[in-house]
Amino acid sequence: MNQSQRAHLYVAAKSHPGMSGKNNEDNFAVTAYSLGPNNPTPSVFAIVSDGIGGHRAGEVASEMAVNLISDAVANSDGGHPLAVFQESFYRASESIYEQADLDATRKGMGATVSCVWIVGQQLYIGYAGDSRIYLMRDGKIQQISRDHTWIQEAIEKGLLDRSQVKGHPNMHVIRRFLGSSEPPEPDLRLFLNSTDSDSKARANQGTTLKPGDVIMMCSDGLTDLVNDSEILETISGATFSQAIDTLIALANQRGGHDNITVVMLGMPFTPGSGPAWVQG
Repeated sequence: MNQSQRAHLYVAAKSHPGMSGKNNEDNFAVTAYSLGPNNPTPSVFAIVSDGIGGHRAGEVASEMAVNLISDAVANSDGGHPLAVFQESFYRASESIYEQADLDATRKGMGATVSCVWIVGQQLYIGYAGDSRIYLMRDGKIQQISRDHTWIQEAIEKGLLDRSQVKGHPNMHVIRRFLGSSEPPEPDLRLFLNSTDSDSKARANQGTTLKPGDVIMMCSDGLTDLVNDSEILETISGATFSQAIDTLIALANQRGGHDNITVVMLGMPFTPGSGPAWVQG
């Protein structure tokens, strides 16, 4: 693919260390492309990664995840996004694990990762961990990824209901991440509806985005403290930059106990007909 100076989507992104004084172990990237010299189809790739491990090790792991997966995307022809996710997640996880094995101070480091790849109007996602991906469409919000956490597994098995999640001691136990001894499979399910089966969610890959659709990616520093309805309300009537600043400020007002990263991607409306967020 050929890198482009301008994206065909509206884009805004920001990362904040939070209020705990900890180092910012989140990393992200957003890059625009065309598919090739003879194929002007536009493409945007976005990635958010939240590092795991102390003594700056988490920062190293998330930076490796962002760089290695982004490089794999850049060096592809854009024709097989899911295959690129499959291969690049595996290689990035192996590299993070090997790097940790070489340096005792980085032992056990890892990273969550969420990827969004929009080719023309077609949406593809891949993820591992609890950095989330949302779709906002027609005034509604839908988490199109699934958390790979102990809590999510317990909810799916009927051991917990959502009213028992807040403050649970296993709230931050992550079940799938890059850098584990066994490289994880990327989750390639895309849940357009909460009732989608796993097979339906996988078949949703490549779904066509509509004018005005908004994709939001974020680390758990936001979603631990700001709920889905608040995210939707904040985005309504605001520019992307304003919405991101408001969401980060809200999480920080509630303690800001972790790093906070938010990336927003918006499909344009017909010129002159869009709401405020398409203006910046």
